[in-house]
Amino acid sequence: MLNLKKRGFYALLILIVIATGLLSRKTTIVPLFVGDLLYAVMMFLIIRFLLLKSSDQKVGTLSLVLCYCIEFAQIYQAPWINQIRSTTLGALVLGRGFLWSDIFAYTAGIGLCLLLSLYFNSDNGKENSNLDTI
Repeated sequence: MLNLKKRGFYALLILIVIATGLLSRKTTIVPLFVGDLLYAVMMFLIIRFLLLKSSDQKVGTLSLVLCYCIEFAQIYQAPWINQIRSTTLGALVLGRGFLWSDIFAYTAGIGLCLLLSLYFNSDNGKENSNLDTI
């Protein structure tokens, strides 16, 4: 039952991050960097959801590799994949074109996740949160 609660918690976080990321693209006030950072956070949460018992380092590494692979795959510009990328869902999942700034944003997003995870798993974080009871 404990794993079900944790998965529910991560599913909720994933939905919140997706909504926030989509909203970040609807306004010019929020820099594009934030949406890319949130994309990496979403990947971290999805991998964490799937691999609850894995270490933070493993989840962070897998998430970062996946984000990098998706970004580097954008260098490939065949007509069939560009047709997928021209759809809203295709663009959201696969992106449209390679940017080094996205690589930096993904690295920052995963780094943020690892720092937050470290904080919430430390003695200081446990005093300030109920995450260990989920």
